[in-house]
Amino acid sequence: MAHTYKNAKIDLTTTDATALITVAEGSTIIIKSIIICEDSNNDDSISLTIVNGSDTFQFLKDAFVGAKSTIQGMGGHNATLVLTESDILKATAATANRLHVITSYLEITWPNLYLYLLPISKKFFLCVKILLIKH
Repeated sequence: MAHTYKNAKIDLTTTDATALITVAEGSTIIIKSIIICEDSNNDDSISLTIVNGSDTFQFLKDAFVGAKSTIQGMGGHNATLVLTESDILKATAATANRLHVITSYLEITWPNLYLYLLPISKKFFLCVKILLIKH
């Protein structure tokens, strides 16, 4: 199991929902902070959502970001957000070309483990775990 600290940085150049992080297969992401900065000297707002398949979950709706100011997108000093396989963290700006978003996170990658049940007799099975390692 690998633990890798990363960050994702994006300039929201559109008012469409823009992917910040997409969680890969076999991974879990623990978000430590989401920092949002307005850089055009105009008030703006932002929304943050988690998308998984056809489901969308909003956790920050139209948060005010004052001109030339910075806000924390996760609420509090010790807030933590966990994303699991196939989750997509998206940001939507009210106005294009005003907001920058920086997300700091820990990515936990799980190895490929396969579990096999091998019949020994009619009543007993041998359970075998196989770990695939890429070179």
